[in-house]
Amino acid sequence: MSDSAIVIVTTSFPISNDGSEAAGSFVSDLAEELARHIPVRVVAPGLSPVHEQWSANVEVFRYATPGKPLSTLKPWYPAEAVEIIGVLRDGMRATQDAVSAGAAIHILALWALPSGEWARRVAREHGIAYSVWMLGSDVWSLGRIPILRGMLARVMREAVHSYADGYQLVDDARRIANVPVSFLPSTRRFGLSDPPPPRTQPPYRLLFLGRWHPNKGVDLLLEALALLSEEDWHRIESVEIQGGGPLESLVRERVVSLNKAGRPVELGGYLSKQQAEEAIARADWVLIPSRIESIPVVFSDAMKLGRPVIASPVGDLPRLLMNEACGVLVEGVSAATLCRGIQRALAESPRSFGPAVRDQAAHFDLSSVAGSIRRTVLGDD
Repeated sequence: MSDSAIVIVTTSFPISNDGSEAAGSFVSDLAEELARHIPVRVVAPGLSPVHEQWSANVEVFRYATPGKPLSTLKPWYPAEAVEIIGVLRDGMRATQDAVSAGAAIHILALWALPSGEWARRVAREHGIAYSVWMLGSDVWSLGRIPILRGMLARVMREAVHSYADGYQLVDDARRIANVPVSFLPSTRRFGLSDPPPPRTQPPYRLLFLGRWHPNKGVDLLLEALALLSEEDWHRIESVEIQGGGPLESLVRERVVSLNKAGRPVELGGYLSKQQAEEAIARADWVLIPSRIESIPVVFSDAMKLGRPVIASPVGDLPRLLMNEACGVLVEGVSAATLCRGIQRALAESPRSFGPAVRDQAAHFDLSSVAGSIRRTVLGDD
């Protein structure tokens, strides 16, 4: 094993481990996988600026955050502007500390902003190379703001490798900086190795697991559930709504309304990775009603645990579901089309999608993802 470390700079890493950081659990799994071959130092958010030993070969350099994602802070509010400046300053300092803590062979930024900018500056100062891995929020949200689009293009142009975790995202990212971008899927390692198969006949159990945010379409889902007929509900044992986020008050209000109508909708909260596995394994169908999406982590989670999906036709989901018939692709992005998609699924046996689900799951292997990084970034075989 090399004495030189790879430094991962990220805004996504478990803090409380309560399930509020789905991408964070992927980053921690990736760090552990890479650490089987090379020491890893991670620059990550935390409640205070501390240095901790995450595991035998993974160190974490925390920078203080206000306890909520940087993307939710509003710079036009003076108090939140101060918080943003503090995070940007402390993240840069933690990146400097991680790179200076010993020999570093490469910096890998997850994700582009602000992590990629920290990596770019520190890599230049220390004379080492960096790579950047982008999410949809980098390209489709931040990339629409002129000044941030320019920063994103600069981060990509100066990186030795640029990755994106979706097929459409790769094409859109290329157009921003006119540099090569490679597809690399984000996926988690699961401990539940032999989940029970889904049911073959109704009543079925449905699950939504994700952020309660307009982009994830939880509001569309709740509207769609209200449109289902009495006959449809006879084919449903339960619908779980798990997660949390800015639409919490709306979600709670609509679930109460559905419950008053006698609908078996169960409201939960953020789930740990183990709890998320258990929730998917007890479901027959996983719901992905997103308005904007690349390849959500919950999609690969569902595939690995043998569950077909009911998904909106956005991002890469049409390509994934048409290449492998691993679920029901909804016809449009609305409550009405989602309702019809659920009705189509309720008329199918989830288990009949098993072969396609297994084939799709094979594309999301964490050891293969880590191996690709080692080959392209570190030159390992």
